[in-house]
Amino acid sequence: MKRIFMMLICLLLLTSCSKTNEDKLIKKFENDVNSSKSYTLKGSLEILNDEDSYNYLVEVSYKKKDMYKVKLSNTITNHEQIILKNKDEVYVITPSLNKSFKFQSEWPNNSSQAYILSSILSDLINTDNKNYMEDKDYYILTSDVNYPNNKDLVYQKLYFDKNNNLVKNEVYNSDNKLRIKFVVSSIDLKANLDDNLFNVENNVEHNLEADNRVLNPLNEIIYPLYIPSDTYLSSKETISIDNGNRNILTFSGNKEFVLIEEPTMLSQEFETIPVYGEPIMLNGNVGALSGNSIYFTLDNIDYYIAGNDLSTSELLSVASSLSNTLVTIAGK
Repeated sequence: MKRIFMMLICLLLLTSCSKTNEDKLIKKFENDVNSSKSYTLKGSLEILNDEDSYNYLVEVSYKKKDMYKVKLSNTITNHEQIILKNKDEVYVITPSLNKSFKFQSEWPNNSSQAYILSSILSDLINTDNKNYMEDKDYYILTSDVNYPNNKDLVYQKLYFDKNNNLVKNEVYNSDNKLRIKFVVSSIDLKANLDDNLFNVENNVEHNLEADNRVLNPLNEIIYPLYIPSDTYLSSKETISIDNGNRNILTFSGNKEFVLIEEPTMLSQEFETIPVYGEPIMLNGNVGALSGNSIYFTLDNIDYYIAGNDLSTSELLSVASSLSNTLVTIAGK
């Protein structure tokens, strides 16, 4: 009996110690994030599905007054895009194309973001389920996540080193399969960032040799691999335009929608496309999701999909089947 009593005492002490360590870890992380007037964060991002993985270098810059700059660079194609939030709006900029989307959006506060500290902290503090554990190398915190347009993503595992510094964030689906992995290479919580860093004009490449160049004449029709049930291709039309061909595919049946695809134009003049929606990542390319429509560029082809009968999930599935993989980066 005495032995059992001593074991219970030890168990209670261990539990209490673990709880203390968890509270101290969360408190330090919360203080680091909330006290930073500006920070820079660099790391590698891997997006996984059942068959493929896609890798990006990520650079995050933040300054109080809710200003963000996130640069995403595909490690294979070197394709670069920037998500920029300043006091005016949210922009998704493709510097090499002199093109941007301009959003009226609450990004990044309306969804989980695997590489933005305030988002990670918000998920950690507001979670319904939280777990703490220790191993030889890390303190590990698990919490719920909030990806409104990808309900399959349900929780994150945050890895902190023994100095309580965040080193990795993993996001899992409901089957406990890893879907997003962000590994931190450096964090500077005392970065001295200038407001000009968040100016749209300073993040655009003015390609004076562009001369309205066509990057892909689009000599073939690209069909989606996913079509909702009881839906079929009812018509297709190819129209000759100044920069190549425009394909218009109409799908009829239970879930009617239209798919338009045309070449991307590289222009000397910077183009801003206003949209009412949210940024979304399609196979490493950030596009615009708005209600029952989506617009994105992939392999120098512009795609536009719209359908009143499509649910958001179905709309994204059609788009995903054109680009092989889809991960949301913002709430919708």
